[in-house]
Amino acid sequence: MIPPGKSGNVLATIAIGDAYLKPFMEYAFATWEMYCKRHDLGLILFDDHLINTDHPDWKNPYWQKFLIGEALNSATFQTNNVCCLDTDILISPLAPNIFDSRDDTKVGLISKRKNLPLEHQQYLRRMAFLRNRFYDAKYPLDSSLFISLNDLYAEAGLEVQPDDACSGVFVYNCLKHGLLLAEYYRSFDQNIMEQDNGGEQRFLNHFVQSRNLVEWLDYRFQALWVYEISSKYPFLYSDHKDNLQLIKSCIEASLFTNHFLHFAGSWHEGKMWEQVRVLDTPESLAMFEAFIAYMKVPVFGKPLGQVKPSA
Repeated sequence: MIPPGKSGNVLATIAIGDAYLKPFMEYAFATWEMYCKRHDLGLILFDDHLINTDHPDWKNPYWQKFLIGEALNSATFQTNNVCCLDTDILISPLAPNIFDSRDDTKVGLISKRKNLPLEHQQYLRRMAFLRNRFYDAKYPLDSSLFISLNDLYAEAGLEVQPDDACSGVFVYNCLKHGLLLAEYYRSFDQNIMEQDNGGEQRFLNHFVQSRNLVEWLDYRFQALWVYEISSKYPFLYSDHKDNLQLIKSCIEASLFTNHFLHFAGSWHEGKMWEQVRVLDTPESLAMFEAFIAYMKVPVFGKPLGQVKPSA
């Protein structure tokens, strides 16, 4: 969608079928496009399977994330590093280049348990309570939402790792890691999709952490909306159905302090990005543009006397 720039670094995503492609193009693409143009990055979208569906190695598109680096290595253009993203992510106009100051011998992940603005259990308890109170009284206050790291990996028959990243964002060097990830993908048969609703997240975590390949990136490169809404905007749980402007304002406020905002999950919070267009007018971008300009202005801390608010 956007050719790689001089750096050879790209964002890449998989969006197969209208259920994924249409909302991405309508609500997320513009934020990705701004980011890529600002940092001279390419943007690659796979709108078909990276492996034939009748091939014995075929697995669902979640698992096909492991094949993106290999596919880019065989492309007609040169790619150095890739940031693999889920389609349900919005990118802030203020976001720095995720490829800057990285160790390209490592795979960049963002923890969903450690180095968070709030303690992990605080997020989980808020989520469970608010879902139970406002979405469904049957939603349990104690469930697998609180699963320990030991149980998380043991359920999949994997050696326990020290952390847990959300696989909606991960960054790596195509030449150094593309083939390794593809080989790992092929080391499993199709029965692996019977676990965890067919997801690949625990396996990506195990692959990267067990091989000492992980580089932990700032939480702001994958701020989870379920964390953001439960801690900063809990009123949206009770006042969201008919107040799209409020949702828009809260999402834009979150993008003012975070780089990438991920609407992961199948509950109501995860669908909010598909209801509103953010940063879609000059007015909605004005504050971000003004702040970018302001950040370049030197300040000297000189006293100016008392400044009273205007009437």
